Order: sequence, then C-alpha cells, then structure tokens
Amino acid sequence: MPLAVVTGASSGIGAALARRLAGDGWSLVLLARREDRLKELAEELRAEYEICDVSDRGEVERVAAAVLERHPKVDLLVNNAGVPGRRDFLGADSETIERVISTNYLGSVWCLRAFLPGLEAAAPDAHVANIVSVAGTVAFPPSGPYSASKHAQLAFSRSTTRQLARRGIKVLTVLPGFIETEGFPQKTALQSRFFRGQVKTPEQLVDKIVGAIESGRTQLTYPGFYRVFGILQAVAPSLLARIGGSGYRKPPSA
Repeated sequence: MPLAVVTGASSGIGAALARRLAGDGWSLVLLARREDRLKELAEELRAEYEICDVSDRGEVERVAAAVLERHPKVDLLVNNAGVPGRRDFLGADSETIERVISTNYLGSVWCLRAFLPGLEAAAPDAHVANIVSVAGTVAFPPSGPYSASKHAQLAFSRSTTRQLARRGIKVLTVLPGFIETEGFPQKTALQSRFFRGQVKTPEQLVDKIVGAIESGRTQLTYPGFYRVFGILQAVAPSLLARIGGSGYRKPPSA
C-alpha cells in the first residue's frame, strides 16, 4: 500500500484528508501536536501517529528520522499544519506573529527537507501537497501575519515544484478559499453574507485535492472563482485592500 504522511492531521482538512486516503487504501502516518485527538483518529483509521510541532525544526527532523526508519518510502507528504492569525501587524503580539510564520511557512520547509529521502525513494510516483490558502495570493489587512505566512508558503511551494520535478516528485499547491474548521470558524468570522455563503466543508475540498493529485495537477484553487482575487491584487491592490478590510468581524483584543 502507498504511504502518506499528513501534518496537522488531528482535525479539519488534515483529518478529512486522512479519512479519505484511508478509505482509498493508503497507509498513513499522522502528525499533529494534540495527542488525544491524534491518537483517537489513528485508532479509527488503523494508522500510525507521531506527536510533532512542525515549527520546531529539531522535532521535525527527529520524527522524520523515526518514520523513515520504519517506512523508507513516502509516496505522499501533505503539508497541512497551520494556525490562524486574525490579527494585524500592528496589533498582534510578537509571539503570535512568530508562531504563525514558523508554523504556516517554515513548518512546510522543515517537513519537506526532512522527508525528502523518503519521497525520493518513492519517485517517480511521489507527491507533495502543500495546503496554502487564497490568502497567499492577496494581502488582507486584518490578518496581515497570516497572509504573509501564506505568501511565503506559496513562494516555497511554487519554487520547489520545478526543482522537485527533476527528482521525480510532483508538487501540488492547494489554494483553498474559506473552509469551515475548528481552528478556522469562518461563518462566525465573516461579515459578508456573500462570503459566508461560499464557505465549504473540508470534505468538499478533500475531494478536489485527491482528484488533483491523481491527475498530476500542480495547482488547485477551490472554489475556482477565488483566482480573481489574485488578479485584483496585481492590478488593483487598493480596491482589494478595502474589500478585504471589511470582510471580517473585528477580533477581540488580545
């Protein structure tokens, strides 16, 4: 059976994708910080799990070494772990900014580097799926650190796509719009009735991700109309800033 390593697997998109992959016959190694939730899911799916904070490079390297000792080949690495950051650059405390950047961006970098030997061993049928966000294509003022972390993750994902292709590893960059999860409760955070109506479930996104991996695509934006926001960012950034700045409810004081 092919093996998938999924980070941020204890809830949300990661858990939904783990369930889908298990149903499709994949073996799984699930990574996350919350052992209680992770252990419960691993038992449900008969999967392996490792406690891992992807923002900690040393911890990632230790966990990857343990996994690769058991499983020399990794057919799919899903960089899904992420934390919300609905604070702006001026109002957020320094610890929040550092946590968002180190988890959402550097976590993907550390995981790819650590699991690269396993992916190379599975080439030319190896895949990496980086769960980024449409926030990686636009700059929303109310969530500046989060957008910055996703801009960096997007650049990382795109820059490694061609580089890893030479090694027989396919990279899929996933740009979801608003997905309702425990960590990202979109329907209570969004003011716009239109955007609340566009909130999707993790299961809906997962169907698209699996299809994109199977077809060998390099980028998936879901829903597709969110591509227009990337265009607006390039040609009319001031207009987009006004739209984005009014889209969220003001978060409570830290």
